[in-house]
Amino acid sequence: MTDDRRAPSSPGPADEPTQPISRALIDALDHQTGAQPDSRDLSVWTTAQVSPATQRKGKYTPESTAHPAKMLPDIARHAIEHYTRPGELVLDPMCGIGTTLVEAVHLGRRAVGVEYEPHWVAVSRSNLELAREQGIDHDAHVIQGDARQLVTLLPQEYVGQAALVVTSPPYGPSTHGRVAVAPSEGIQKYWHRYGSALDRGNLANIGHHRLLAGFTRILAGLRTFLRPGGHVVITIRPWREHSELIDLPAQILACGRAAGLTPTERNVALLARAAETDLVARGSFFQRDFIRKQREAGLPLHLIAHEDVVVFRTAMVHTFAQASRVRSPASRSALPMQHTDLKGEQATGESRAA
Repeated sequence: MTDDRRAPSSPGPADEPTQPISRALIDALDHQTGAQPDSRDLSVWTTAQVSPATQRKGKYTPESTAHPAKMLPDIARHAIEHYTRPGELVLDPMCGIGTTLVEAVHLGRRAVGVEYEPHWVAVSRSNLELAREQGIDHDAHVIQGDARQLVTLLPQEYVGQAALVVTSPPYGPSTHGRVAVAPSEGIQKYWHRYGSALDRGNLANIGHHRLLAGFTRILAGLRTFLRPGGHVVITIRPWREHSELIDLPAQILACGRAAGLTPTERNVALLARAAETDLVARGSFFQRDFIRKQREAGLPLHLIAHEDVVVFRTAMVHTFAQASRVRSPASRSALPMQHTDLKGEQATGESRAA
């Protein structure tokens, strides 16, 4: 899966590449909220029916392929179509090559992203410029900086404006990367790490527990820019570390709660094509090589076929204390953020596209 989002250092549990799966099973999962088969309220997102390269064709510059862990465009596109309407603002605090932003502007939304590494800032801006050259007259911007400093990074014009955040945390320094074969040198990996391993400002290089603390801080900062009832969509998956399964989705749920967000959904975004009776995995060279070696060692791992999609929502009403945070940088860092729900108010999906 060279083209999917931030791959873990080793695969977590998933389905066999061609293990039979009943269409009825997928439909049953889709219907858990009472949705009809053709409805968009689905818990299983069929986001890999065409290859990642096909999804990106014509919308991304050649330089984009080098990023070590790109979000699958159809995942971002599904979330944007499902939770926003045209003209609304979409935000990605860790935007990489700008996948969330590119898909947003092609759907008629406004977009803003933050990216830590200057190289990928340039690439994401190039992708937005490509959209403009193709006739997409968009309102989209990329800001370079540390997403843990969102409240001081983003202009005040975005306060309380975002209808949706789509993002994914890095899973550590080991990612898919690219492959080259050189005579007498064998197979070589490149573009398989986030920046310099010595850069402790990069969340991918600071260890698992500090990553969670940093991501919680990012989620808390997002509340300043989300409108009441806005959604946060996070793509994540478990991974194995020294043969121990790390349940990152459950940990991200805890991070969201700690940041003052309310979990509302936990979905599945397929990274494999859903055929009539099978899931056909799109495994990268590194995944297939890793799986082969693990099976030879007696550990029955399988190619990854999906990512978890955790969805949070902000409260329906912001308190005065929330608004007062934006008066100045000093007040933004000093005042606590508070949200208050309307009594008896429930998440009803008002912001979802019709």
